[in-house]
Amino acid sequence: MTMTYTHVMQIEDNLSVTKPSMLSGLENTMVLDITFEQYDAWRDGTLIQDAMPNLTPDEREFLMTGITSEEWDNEYKEEDMI
Repeated sequence: MTMTYTHVMQIEDNLSVTKPSMLSGLENTMVLDITFEQYDAWRDGTLIQDAMPNLTPDEREFLMTGITSEEWDNEYKEEDMI
């Protein structure tokens, strides 16, 4: 069964986002320097790089897919070993 939820919670001036990784299925959480307004703009169709220009590519990838940079590194490391 694939989990597709996203849990977003405000922590001071940031948003804590929890979602399952599309790669591993593990639940990952990241605290991001974004507002609910930025998050809603992206969810309403604004390109993520336009809605949240302050995020790194890794942070944007996590927000879209739940995949962390560590998971990507581990995935490619395992493939390199084959």
